[in-house]
Amino acid sequence: MPTSSAASPRFSSQWGFFLSVLGIAVGTGNIWRFPRIAAQNGGDDGAGAFLVAWLVFLFAWSIPLIMIEYVWGRKHRSGVVATFVKEGGKGFAWMGSFVAFVATAITFFYSVVVGWCIYYLLQSITSPLPQTTEAAMQVWNDYQSGGWPLLFHGIAMGLGALAIWKGVSSIERVNKVLVPTLLVIVLISVVRALTLPGAWDGVAYLFTPDWSQLAHPRIWIEALTQNAWDTGAGWGLFLTYAAYMSTKQGIVKNAVATAVGNNTVSILAALMVFATVFAILQTEMGMDRAEILEVMRTSGPASTGLTFIWMPQLFERMFLGGPLAILFFLGLTFAGFSSLIAQLELPTRVFIDAGLSRPMAIGAVVGVSYLLGIPSAVNLDILSNQDFVWGVALMVSGAFVALLVIRNGVTAMRDTYLTGQEGDWNVSRGWVYVVQYFIPVAAIVLLVWWLSQSVTENWYDPIATDSLMTVLAQWAVMMGLFFAGNRWIAQKMTDRPDVGA
Repeated sequence: MPTSSAASPRFSSQWGFFLSVLGIAVGTGNIWRFPRIAAQNGGDDGAGAFLVAWLVFLFAWSIPLIMIEYVWGRKHRSGVVATFVKEGGKGFAWMGSFVAFVATAITFFYSVVVGWCIYYLLQSITSPLPQTTEAAMQVWNDYQSGGWPLLFHGIAMGLGALAIWKGVSSIERVNKVLVPTLLVIVLISVVRALTLPGAWDGVAYLFTPDWSQLAHPRIWIEALTQNAWDTGAGWGLFLTYAAYMSTKQGIVKNAVATAVGNNTVSILAALMVFATVFAILQTEMGMDRAEILEVMRTSGPASTGLTFIWMPQLFERMFLGGPLAILFFLGLTFAGFSSLIAQLELPTRVFIDAGLSRPMAIGAVVGVSYLLGIPSAVNLDILSNQDFVWGVALMVSGAFVALLVIRNGVTAMRDTYLTGQEGDWNVSRGWVYVVQYFIPVAAIVLLVWWLSQSVTENWYDPIATDSLMTVLAQWAVMMGLFFAGNRWIAQKMTDRPDVGA
């Protein structure tokens, strides 16, 4: 049964809440990941078809799931696992645990990426920008070959812990600074990029569609995975923040504004990167389109190359490139932190629901996350593997969320929470069909297609970076552990009267 406490903490204002949830969505996935994924899925003529598929999933996957998370968070005032127990009963504790773990597993290596951002911010402030690829690679290799990744991974975790130490009040204060500053930096960078000679060739490529690409299932699975990465839909992050949401804050308005605002930042980031890369590589370095796309698509494992090896070189060739490089990496660092603090708050809230104090929960989450992030910090192939395994798992998380809503009645949720609310928009019956049919069917079809395509030569190798077996083995281990421990997990979630089912 849903419970809440009048004394439980809340965001102090609509603006503070909106900036905080926008901070969940706007992260390095927008600036670090999105431009390269768009380039990888572009055709000879352009990447517009990928953008179309990506926008389809914005409205047919991300926004509906974010609405569900808002409803659950405000209804139950609990973390992910306790919410699954309340919504589905004790038998669903394992499912909630898997959803929470997927987001937490991403946190293990995401903190490593935030550490890269911090390092390159300091590097852009204290050292000249590299003039050649060799010089840029030397900076990267010097960082990776020492103990720097472990140090900056720890710094990122430590700063993230400070940001959530006092709960919603400190989260709100931090995001009121991080998110507006990030948006200003992105806008400045976009304006500067678009004024470069040859920049509009990159813009034209970004938005030109090759419609034949939409016949290939791969572009749809890439679009879905990226949209889930972009927005944070189905991770449980919005559910976690919505536990501190005022009843006066409209669910539908916030869900739409959050998702659309996030995807707008992704488009702006892509404009900045495509314009800069095409302008410099084409105009000043004489590369043709095929060579430029090759750079964008294949620059290192885990998207490291484009952002951390090529962008500093491009800024070096640009008027006022030094200050712009500082702004770029400052924005990237802020984007990383705004998402990282939400990712740390999610498991922290789960442990609080299980009976730990906030300091103990934060200590456990940060300590374990640091330790389990060490492999990704010292080996880029492991980081790339974890990005692959748990990125695809976001489809499973989204399907689990939809499954529980379907079990309890999609129409009932719409009629009770998403229509007739004062000061909020009403959702149409189309939302019911999307949640009840499209999301589970899309998840099943795309997963089956992906499984069939993944039966390659080394599909059975569990230690191969992107094999089928590495995904199935890691998913099976975690699902098996949670299923075996379901009764114990459910008991921990229902021992306390404010978290009871």
